[in-house]
Amino acid sequence: MAVKKKTSATAPAVLSPRALGRATLKRQLLLRRATMSAKEAIGHLVGLQAQNTKPPYFQLLARLEGFGPAELAGLMESREAVRIVTLRSTIHTHTADDVLTLRPLVQEARDRELRIFRKRLVGVDLDRLRDISRAYVEETPRTPKEIRERLLAEWPDADPQALSTAARCVLPLVQVTPRGVWGKSGGVALTTAERWLARPSEPVPAPDATVLRYLGAFGPASVRDMQSWAGLTRLGEVFDRLRPRLVTFRDENGVELFDLPDAPRPDEDTPAPPRFLPEFDNVLLGHADRTRVIPPQFKGRNGVGNQTYGSVLVDGFLAAVWRLDAGRGGAPTSVTVQELRPLGAAGRAAVTEEAVALLSAMTRATTDGSGYDIRFASFIDFDG
Repeated sequence: MAVKKKTSATAPAVLSPRALGRATLKRQLLLRRATMSAKEAIGHLVGLQAQNTKPPYFQLLARLEGFGPAELAGLMESREAVRIVTLRSTIHTHTADDVLTLRPLVQEARDRELRIFRKRLVGVDLDRLRDISRAYVEETPRTPKEIRERLLAEWPDADPQALSTAARCVLPLVQVTPRGVWGKSGGVALTTAERWLARPSEPVPAPDATVLRYLGAFGPASVRDMQSWAGLTRLGEVFDRLRPRLVTFRDENGVELFDLPDAPRPDEDTPAPPRFLPEFDNVLLGHADRTRVIPPQFKGRNGVGNQTYGSVLVDGFLAAVWRLDAGRGGAPTSVTVQELRPLGAAGRAAVTEEAVALLSAMTRATTDGSGYDIRFASFIDFDG
C-alpha cells in the first residue's frame, strides 16, 4: 500500500486517489478476474446496478474468470437472483437472500421518495393502497400500466404516476422473468418479493452488517461515500459504533475514511489491466467522491443522467468510453472505443485484446480475426 508520509505519530495515513483506486478495484474483482461463481460475486458486491437489463452480465464478465451469460440467466430463471429497486432508488440485481434484507433496510429512502409525491396523492390511504396493490400483483404479476389503472379505479382524482410510484415505494416489487434473462425479451411485470421467492421478508435489519459488507466491496470509504451508494442518511453514528472494529485513513482532502483491518490495500503501482464496464457499473457509482476511478477532468464524460456509454478503465482509471455496434443482421459484432486521453500503441493493443474477449464471450463474434471489429473513433464519430 502506497501512502503519503504521516503528519504526526498518531495521524491516520493519507491515501492518494491512486491508492484508493487500487484498493477498490481489488475488492471489485477488477484487478484480476476471480474464480468465484456469479451468485457469490453478486453477494460479494452487494448487488449489481441493473437499471438496464444487460449491464449486470457485462459487470460479471469484467470480474469473473470464464463467465458466460447463461450463468446469470440461470440464476434469474431459478429465482436465485432478482431485479428490484433498492439502492439509490434504482433497480439492482441481488441474490434472493439480499432482496429480503436489503429492501427493508432501504425502506426509509422509499419513504422519503414517497413524501415527494404526497401532494399528488391527496385523499389516498396508503395502507389501503398497499393492501390493494399487494392483492393485485400477488394474484398474477402485473405491468406498471395495469397497476396504475387498478389504483386509478380506486382514486380517480389522484395523479396516475404518483399512484404507481407509491405502490413501488410501499411494496418490495420485483421484476419477474423473462425480464432480465439474457437472450430473451419481456416487458416489466411485477409481483412482491415474498410471492416470487415464496418466503417472507426479514425484519428491518440494523445497518451494521451492510456497512461492513460495503467496506469489503468498496472501501476504504467515508460515511458520505456509503450514504451516496445506499441512498441512506444519518449513517455517521453507525460508523462511530463500528469504529473499534475498523481502521481509519484520510484522503488528500482530509476526509476520514474507514476500512476493515484485514481488507486488501494493494500498492498504488499494482498493474490494473483494461476493463470494459457497462453503463452504471458499481465501481463508477459506489462513492460520493469518485476520483479514485474517474479523473476530475473526465467527470461526466462517460454520460450524465441516463448515460448510454460504457466506460473503459486503463491503468485503473476511466480513459475511454465504448459501445457495441451491430453488424449484418443486427447482431453486435464490433466495439467502438472513444479515447478520452491518448492511449498509445501499447494501450490500444491491450484495450483491443480485452474488447475481443468481450465480443467472443457476449456476442456471436469469433476470435479468428474475421468475426469482430475494434474501432477507435473520434468523439464526434462516436456521439453521432
